[in-house]
Amino acid sequence: MFDTKPTRRDWLVFLFMLILVPLAGEPKIHPFTGDFANFRVSFGSPVFLLFLLWLRPFPRLFTGTCAGITVMLFRTALDVCLYGQPLGASFALHVPTFFYYFGYALFFALPQLTHKSIYAQALEIAFWAIIAEVFASVAELAAMNAIAYQESYQLTLGMLGRLLLIAVFRCFFILSFFFLFQLYNTEVRLARKTKEQHRLSLLISSLYEEAFELRCALRSAEDVTHDCYQIYDAVKSLAHTPQQQAIAQELLRIAGQCHEIKKTHQRIYAGLQELTNNRHVEDYLPPDQIVRLLVHTQEKYARSLNKDIRFHSNVPRGLPPLHVFLLLSLLGNLVANAVEAIQSKGMISIRITGGAGDDRLCIHIGNTGSAIPPHRLSRVFHPGYTTKFDSTGKASSGVGLTYVRHQVENLGGTIAIDSDGRNTVTCDIVLPCHKLHKNDTKGNQP
Repeated sequence: MFDTKPTRRDWLVFLFMLILVPLAGEPKIHPFTGDFANFRVSFGSPVFLLFLLWLRPFPRLFTGTCAGITVMLFRTALDVCLYGQPLGASFALHVPTFFYYFGYALFFALPQLTHKSIYAQALEIAFWAIIAEVFASVAELAAMNAIAYQESYQLTLGMLGRLLLIAVFRCFFILSFFFLFQLYNTEVRLARKTKEQHRLSLLISSLYEEAFELRCALRSAEDVTHDCYQIYDAVKSLAHTPQQQAIAQELLRIAGQCHEIKKTHQRIYAGLQELTNNRHVEDYLPPDQIVRLLVHTQEKYARSLNKDIRFHSNVPRGLPPLHVFLLLSLLGNLVANAVEAIQSKGMISIRITGGAGDDRLCIHIGNTGSAIPPHRLSRVFHPGYTTKFDSTGKASSGVGLTYVRHQVENLGGTIAIDSDGRNTVTCDIVLPCHKLHKNDTKGNQP
């Protein structure tokens, strides 16, 4: 019976329609006098059209039949309970209403309006809605004439023109409301999708750094395993007492544990590679969009640290799209370091030039509110070097700038950090732009 099985939500909307359509039909006007004075024009049919477009899982004839019966019974009950009219006379008076909603739904049950997208046939829907309302009105008038008078139905051109004019106004009013509502929903979904893509972009850029750190740990674990085994081999060859042999076995056990650590890291590294390679977000974006995303995130980070930091970016539009995650991971590390280094108040500026007709991409990041002593500038890229400590006094890992330099050099670029030693720190990166273009970044991924 149904095109697709209606969900519980669909049935709740259907029940809501059976309540709302009869109520919407009560504010009414009577466009005709004389024999057809009981014919009414109300908001019932525009609301019914809205539900016809909404309740697509239900067959439209089924929807029209249920709506017609509900409206007919509601109006009959209203006349009997409020106005004391006889049940039989009131029922006969409102039977034509059923034919109105049934005839209206009949037009929307045609095959060409069943499976197409609503947006792909907006004008077609408007045309059929007008014709459907005129046809439904004629059907109601015919039923009203047949039940009440049992004689030939008389429809004048003036009445038909009036019905057509009313149908045009009502249908375009409700369709405009419907499509505006759908447009709003589309914009909301697009905003939610954009926010989710930004979140995934930041997550994947963070995974790039984690993959780099894990790869360094893999090399260290492999070196420790090799060194432990070499010491074990040497100690075993020189062991002459049970105690010396026990030490040799202990070294072998440590080498085995290091080997297990290496294998565990290899599995995690393989998973990170799969996450960064099999992604479902945009890989390439213009630099101005990447910086906008970066600034939005770092502003929230600064607020979470209760720091008053202003951000200023100068990135021209029109630059070619670049690899999002590589560039975002580089900039994210540098800007986050600046946010953490600023004591309480400062400004961070980001400037990108080149890229359009120039193979060099120049990135300048500067901040006020912090400084690096001149004698420490040569050590900032050394692994493990850090000046940052958490609330418990534990030092940071000190691999952020090491990762940045490694990635920049791996791309064939240069990086330099400078400071006046008082209140300013600057970082300048020069990258070959083609290395960040599509099809040129695969070899540079972690």
